[in-house]
Amino acid sequence: MKFTVITLFPQMVEDTLTYGVIGKALEKGLIELKTVNPRDFSTDKHKRVDDRPFGGGAGMVMMYDPLAATVEHLKQQDKELTLSFLSPGGKKLNQGTVNQLAQKHHIVLLCGRYEGIDQRFIDAYVDHEISLGDFVISGGELAAAVIIDAVARQIPDVLGDEDSAKTDSFMNNTLGAPQYTRSALLKTEGVPEVLLSGNHAKIAKWREQKALEITKDKRPDLLGKKT
Repeated sequence: MKFTVITLFPQMVEDTLTYGVIGKALEKGLIELKTVNPRDFSTDKHKRVDDRPFGGGAGMVMMYDPLAATVEHLKQQDKELTLSFLSPGGKKLNQGTVNQLAQKHHIVLLCGRYEGIDQRFIDAYVDHEISLGDFVISGGELAAAVIIDAVARQIPDVLGDEDSAKTDSFMNNTLGAPQYTRSALLKTEGVPEVLLSGNHAKIAKWREQKALEITKDKRPDLLGKKT
């Protein structure tokens, strides 16, 4: 799968994704990451990409021209690309959206900055808007990294164990069951006996029940939702 990120701070996205399983997936070529900087498509001698908003107000607004030139350049390479803008006004990201994105072969993410982006560009080029939640961060770069991380987990061979993603929280509209591992200090004190039994059927049933109990207690809103 290929990810393309349109950003004024390419290194911010690239560096964030160099760690852990996503970094290894990039090294192995299981996923591909490309960043494109709109400054490279600015015709201004100072490579400006922002200007004051019409009507006045605080801050600056990202300009139509460099962004349009950036997307047109990408469309020359992939005419069927869809553009997702990381925006507070977008649909809240959830596991269902992540699973849908994982079915695509090329995801293009646009990172906003400053006070926003010229609405004319959004109207002309943006296919989808995605939000991490009801809060504001300084730009879309961290949001892009979050989306890439979440989507990449669903790609075969990215995780060491293929069942890991299947048992993640939210995959079946439940949170994950409690986990226990070895401790030199505690030994097996406090570990439910069923997990030490070696009976995989009983362990699976216990985990399923605990997942439901925890979800009912912490996130009852998830129960009954369609995946």
